[in-house]
Amino acid sequence: MNAMEEELKCPVCGSLFKEPIILPCSHNVCLACARNIIVQTPEGETPPQNRCSSDYDYLDMDKMSMYSETDSGYGSYTPCLKSPNGVRVFPPALVHRHCSITCPLCHRSVSLEERGLRGFQRNRLLEAIVSRYQQSRAASVKCQLCDRNPVDATVMCEQCDVFYCAPCQQRCHPSRGPLAKHRLLPPAAPAQGTASARRQASCVDHEAENYGMYCVSCKTPVCYQCLEEGKHSKHDVKPLAAMWKQHKCQLSQALNGVSDKAKEAKEFLVQLKNLLQQIQENGVEFEACLVAQCDSLIEALIRQKAKLLTKVTKEKESKLKTVKDQITHCTMKLRQTTGMMEFCLEVIKENDPSGFLQISDALIKRVLASQEQWVKGALEPKVCPEFALTVNTDPLMQSILQLDFTQNKVPPAPLLQLEKCCIRNNSATLAWRITTVQALLVEGYVLELDDGNSGSYREVYVGKETICTVDGLHFNSSYNARVKAYNSAGVGAYSKVVVLKTSDVAWFTFDPTSAHRDIVLSNENQTVTCNSYDDRVVLGTAAFSKGVHYWELSVDRYDNHPDPAFGVARINTMKDMMLGKDDKAWAMAEGGITKGSTVGILLDLTKHSLTFFINKQQHGPMAFENLEGVFMPAVSLNRNVQVSSRSTLTFIFSKAKQDTQGSVYTYRHF
Repeated sequence: MNAMEEELKCPVCGSLFKEPIILPCSHNVCLACARNIIVQTPEGETPPQNRCSSDYDYLDMDKMSMYSETDSGYGSYTPCLKSPNGVRVFPPALVHRHCSITCPLCHRSVSLEERGLRGFQRNRLLEAIVSRYQQSRAASVKCQLCDRNPVDATVMCEQCDVFYCAPCQQRCHPSRGPLAKHRLLPPAAPAQGTASARRQASCVDHEAENYGMYCVSCKTPVCYQCLEEGKHSKHDVKPLAAMWKQHKCQLSQALNGVSDKAKEAKEFLVQLKNLLQQIQENGVEFEACLVAQCDSLIEALIRQKAKLLTKVTKEKESKLKTVKDQITHCTMKLRQTTGMMEFCLEVIKENDPSGFLQISDALIKRVLASQEQWVKGALEPKVCPEFALTVNTDPLMQSILQLDFTQNKVPPAPLLQLEKCCIRNNSATLAWRITTVQALLVEGYVLELDDGNSGSYREVYVGKETICTVDGLHFNSSYNARVKAYNSAGVGAYSKVVVLKTSDVAWFTFDPTSAHRDIVLSNENQTVTCNSYDDRVVLGTAAFSKGVHYWELSVDRYDNHPDPAFGVARINTMKDMMLGKDDKAWAMAEGGITKGSTVGILLDLTKHSLTFFINKQQHGPMAFENLEGVFMPAVSLNRNVQVSSRSTLTFIFSKAKQDTQGSVYTYRHF
C-alpha cells in the first residue's frame, strides 16, 4: 500500500475521501460520513469537548436503551454497525436545531450552525490530490488476487478496496450473494469532483464571492465582503497570494527538516538491520563460547571424578588385601591349633603312664606356646568396612548455582560529536556517542567543564542522556569539556577534550521553545504578541550569570489594558501569569508605557541589581537588589500588546575579574 494512502482515507468510512469537509479541528471527513455522525443534543447544552473513547461511542448503547425519550431529552437512535475504520456511525436523521458533530480523530465536538454542514469549508485541494492519486494508481494497477504473473485489473471494488482482473472477479467477488451490493468501478475511472476541485474556492459565508485575502488572526481565507461586513476588520489581513507563497515556503522549509529526519531514520534502519545481523552473529558466537566454557567445566569435573574414583578403588583394594591376608593367616593358625588339639585329645586317651609322661612336658609347653599366639588383637580385624574418604560438594554446588554473567569491563571512552556541539551566547550544547555494542556496558555518563580560565574541572551533568545543554557560562570565555562513562565495574577513560568559545557579547531573540503556547512570534523571533486576553510569558534565548547587560524593547502596539511587564526571569518561571507574580521573575509592570515607548533593562550582576529605563530615562530608583543566579530576558503581555527587540541595539558587556569558583551552571536535556 502506498504510504500516502492513509492520509487520503476518511477516518469514518475507511475509504478514499469523497467531497471532504474541514472540521474546526482541521481534520477532514467525507460529507456523507459527516451526516452520519451528527448527533442531536438537548436544547441549550454545550457538546462535550475533547471527549475520549476507545471505539468512539457517541452515545453509550447500553445506557441508551435504559432511557426513554421523555426522561432523557434525547431522541431514540438505532445505530448501524461499526464502519471499516472502527468508528460507530448513526443513520442519517432529520437535522434539528440543536445538533453537534464530533471529530472521529481528536474527539472534539462542535455545535452546528443554522446552515448545518454547509458552514464547513470543502477541502477541494484534498479532493484534487485524491483524484490524482486514484488516476495514477489506476494507470498501472495490477490484479491483487492473481497467484502468479498478475495481469491488469479490470475493476475495483469500492467497499473491499481491492483490484480484480475479470477471472478473479468472477471467482472471488461474484455479483450475487452478500457481495452483490458492492460497487465495482473501472480502475481508471476519474474521481468525482475533480473538476470542482480545481475551481477557485468560494467563501463559505458568501457563496458568490471567491477568497481573495487571508486573515492571519483567524488563520482562514476570507473574501472582500467578509472584510466589508466588519468581522475581520480589526484583524491582521494579508493578500491571499502572498500568504499562499509564504505558507508554501514555510511548508517546504518544514519538509526539509522532516526530510532530514527521514534520511536519518533510513540510516537508522540500516544501522538497526546491521545491528540485527551483528546480534545474530554475536549471539551464535557467544552461545558457542558459553557451551565451550560449560563443557570445559564438565570435562574438568569428569577428570576429577575419575581421580576420586581411582582413590576409592585403591582404598578398597588395600582393605580387601589386608582382610584376605588376615583370613589366610588366621586359617593357617586355626588349622595348626585344631590339629594340635586333636593330637592332644588322642594322647589323653592313652593308658600308658610311662609313655604319656615321656611326651607330656613337651606337649604342655607346645599347647601353652600356641595359646600365647592368640594374644589380644590377634582376633580383631585390622581394617574397618567404612571408607574414611570425604568429598564436600556443597561449595562447588553453590558456585555452580551462582554461575552467571558478570560485567567485568569498564566502558570505553565516549566520542564527542563535534558536528552536534555548538555555542549560543553563553550556553553550550554538547553531544557524544558510543558504539551500540559498547553502550550495553554503560550505566551513565559524567560531563565535566572547567571554569573558563583553564582551572580545575567540575561535574555539570551525570545521567544516561547523550546530549546536554549547559547554561549560565561566562561570555567571552573558552571552556574545556570532556565526558566519561561508568558502570558497576568502574569509570572509563575520558573522551578527547573539546574547546568551546562563548560569544564575545550577549545577543538574544525570543525563545519559542520555552514560551507559552499562546505566544505568537514573528520577524525572526524578534517581535512578540499573544493570542490570549490573559498575560503570557516569553523568555529570551540568552542566560546571564556574570557581568553587566543592557537591552531595549520597543512597544509597537498597546491598547492600554492591561500593562505589559518587562524584566528578567529564571527558566522555570510560570508562563501563564503576569511576569513577576511568582518568586522566579523580577519585572516592571506599570507606569509610563505608551505605544512607541522604548523600555530599557539594565542587569548588573557585579552589583546584583536590576534597573529600568523608559525612553532612555531611568524609571525610578534601582528596582531590585541581591540578585543571584542565572537570569533570562523576559516579557509578559496579552493580545492587546506587541513588543519588538531593537535590532540596532548594542549590548553592553563588561567582564570583571572572575572568581574561578564562581561559575553558575544549569543544564537541560533533549
